[in-house]
Amino acid sequence: MGNQITPTGKRILIISVSAGAGHIKAAEALEKSFRADHRVTEVINLDALQYTNKLFRDFYSRFYDSLVKSAPNFLGWWYKTSDEPWSTDTMRHMLDRLNTKPLVRFIRSYQPHITVCTHFMPAGIISHLITNKQLEAHLSIVVTDYDFHAMWLSRAFHRYFVASDETQAYLQMLGLPEERITVSGIPIDPVFSQRTDLRQAKLELGLNSELPVLLLSAGALGASQTDFLVERLRCLNREAQTLVVCGRNAELKQQIEQRVGHDPDHFRIMGYTQEMHRLMQAADLFIGKPGGLTVSEALASELPICIVNPIPGQEERNSDHLLEQGVAIKCNEPCTLSWKIERLLDNPERLAQMRHNARRIAKPHAALTVVDTLIEDRLPPLALSRQQRNQMLNITGADLGD
Repeated sequence: MGNQITPTGKRILIISVSAGAGHIKAAEALEKSFRADHRVTEVINLDALQYTNKLFRDFYSRFYDSLVKSAPNFLGWWYKTSDEPWSTDTMRHMLDRLNTKPLVRFIRSYQPHITVCTHFMPAGIISHLITNKQLEAHLSIVVTDYDFHAMWLSRAFHRYFVASDETQAYLQMLGLPEERITVSGIPIDPVFSQRTDLRQAKLELGLNSELPVLLLSAGALGASQTDFLVERLRCLNREAQTLVVCGRNAELKQQIEQRVGHDPDHFRIMGYTQEMHRLMQAADLFIGKPGGLTVSEALASELPICIVNPIPGQEERNSDHLLEQGVAIKCNEPCTLSWKIERLLDNPERLAQMRHNARRIAKPHAALTVVDTLIEDRLPPLALSRQQRNQMLNITGADLGD
């Protein structure tokens, strides 16, 4: 098809899916790094859901968000049930291809040299095009959590980028070649790699450099949960400064402001911000849900984490990773939040060790690792045979069938 990869002048196609913010943020970080590289001619970053019909788009984005808020236990059940290689593969890919024909037309007309997917849905579509010789492009898949779910598996690909050595080991156990798996970390905005002294970061935000700073991110917590956590933080038996980020939820911001009153010395309530890197660099402890991107940003900021209400499934597994690495505490009962934080703040040696551990495992330059690896990569595509896929299933005691 005349689309061989050359040393310079590559066309890059980054594809994400707006189901949760993490996939989009990882794609944006990659876009910045690709655009900054002189070896790249053109970069297109698109949301796959913009090239489908409204029903399918709503299913992927709004349905997921609604499950996070109203039925997280069901989401966790589905995550665990479907975490078996190829168990949902045939039906899922068929539905995806039926509903993403405009996306397929765009990909084929653009003829990218390199495609990078930060979600498994477009990866499956591109894999199908490569397998059927409808596209000559390098396909890389960037996993946006610290655990690897079976839906990220692709029948044809060139390379995986994963967050941890354990994920690399798992994929090797499944039979994927080591040279196809790069432990890059999860791509985050380059601004998070710009380190600032903790004391100086506090002063730049007009905070008291002698008091601890707690950063509470509402994220997908929901209004009632965030309100309750703020109330628990008001019960701290020691002075602290709390920054509450409510995102685009104006109603939540107003609700929290009414809750704490005018108390700028102890509480600052914010809406959507593009200064999260500055807030994280000035904080002593992050309080929130352990989404893959949020965790990576916190680690790059050398910021210890207090985990609250992780979404069953991927966030629970992210929690396991953080706890095992000694960078987080976990509050299983939100009513004990103030007690747990007091204990941590009263133990500066432990807090310092958590900060050290965060620095040890952080990968703030993940996006650059992906870009440098892909521009120099010469690997041919790898197509997994039925025998290879059956071997993966044998490890889990399952059977691919006929």
